[in-house]
Amino acid sequence: MTNTQVTLLQIDNYGPWTVTPEPRREADLQTLQSRLYADVSQFVGNRDGYVFFTRFDNMIAVTNGLDVDDHALLQESVGNRYPVTLSLAVATGTTPVRALADATERLQAAGSAQDKHRREILEGRVIEAGHRTDDDVQIAHFDVVNATGQYTDELNAFDSFIEIEQGYAALMKHMRHAHGSLSFFVGGDNVIVVCPDLERADYEDAIGHVQAEADVTLQVGVGRGESAHAAGMSAKHALERCRAEETRVAFDR
Repeated sequence: MTNTQVTLLQIDNYGPWTVTPEPRREADLQTLQSRLYADVSQFVGNRDGYVFFTRFDNMIAVTNGLDVDDHALLQESVGNRYPVTLSLAVATGTTPVRALADATERLQAAGSAQDKHRREILEGRVIEAGHRTDDDVQIAHFDVVNATGQYTDELNAFDSFIEIEQGYAALMKHMRHAHGSLSFFVGGDNVIVVCPDLERADYEDAIGHVQAEADVTLQVGVGRGESAHAAGMSAKHALERCRAEETRVAFDR
């Protein structure tokens, strides 16, 4: 059984800040968002977690292994170096979607994302060290079969992007509604999916769904671990087996 720890990270009062005292340059906002994501990703990654940018003003992290003090230190670091602050909510669950829903409810109960009085909220609970196991996190690493040959070297860059994004959208919706999973595009033709305890048939079904829905052919490596990093590296090794053996689904163990 998986037990995913999910942290929702939300920039406080970001919308009003972007237009106060007058609208800010879009290039400056994009730069701030990307730098903030990079710093948060490095902080969490150094503690074996994963962060996904989603909408940039909202980020979702898999934080198994990080405790409350780690979260508070992240808030302090961001508050010291950026003109914005972060509110965080942490929750756990046997499905990633359930954990995220609980974290979201905690943050919403603390105040609106555009409430100027809500600052650096830290709510929720973490998995204590004595309750962590080697099977807490299941990560599936999907990519497109022969993306370079089919898209990158054949279509213009924007049409390639459309094809990959359509495959991602089909996978994201299917994995969320069929399996309570969270899927994130991570560049190139790669999608990382944070999953509950799924079987080979579930992944084969997902690949078939995307093929039928978006005409995109996927392969996937699946890994388990105590942290997102451990599970993710296991998934990467499994995906390499897929490529070498020309199969569609591989488990690292």
